[in-house]
Amino acid sequence: QVQLVESGGGSVEAGESLRLSCEVSGYPYRRYCVGWFRQAPGKEREGVAAIGGDDSTFVVASVKGRFSVSRDNAKNTVYLEMNNLKPEDTAMYFCAFSGDINNILNMPSGSLFRSWGTGLQVTVSS
Repeated sequence: QVQLVESGGGSVEAGESLRLSCEVSGYPYRRYCVGWFRQAPGKEREGVAAIGGDDSTFVVASVKGRFSVSRDNAKNTVYLEMNNLKPEDTAMYFCAFSGDINNILNMPSGSLFRSWGTGLQVTVSS
């Protein structure tokens, strides 16, 4: 059973940076996709970034240039680097796993991910 353990959330001021981590365990293969999603109070969940099984990446336009996604295969960990954070980035952030998505051209739908982390709160104050 795939398990995801997230870390790195917290409270920061606008302009600061955070790096979220998502450690994947219980999957025997190297190629897998991890997506990052966020949900702010009263808003729908939205995709933020993803890294595919072939290490292709996608970052949504609203955060492109500030957020990036990467993977450390030795640690089975995927990172979401968030720079120049803004108050509107405040949300619960979730990582999600799929063993079926290889090449990424767009942000995959959340419905394609079969395992989810418990979420991290990110709060950005102005």
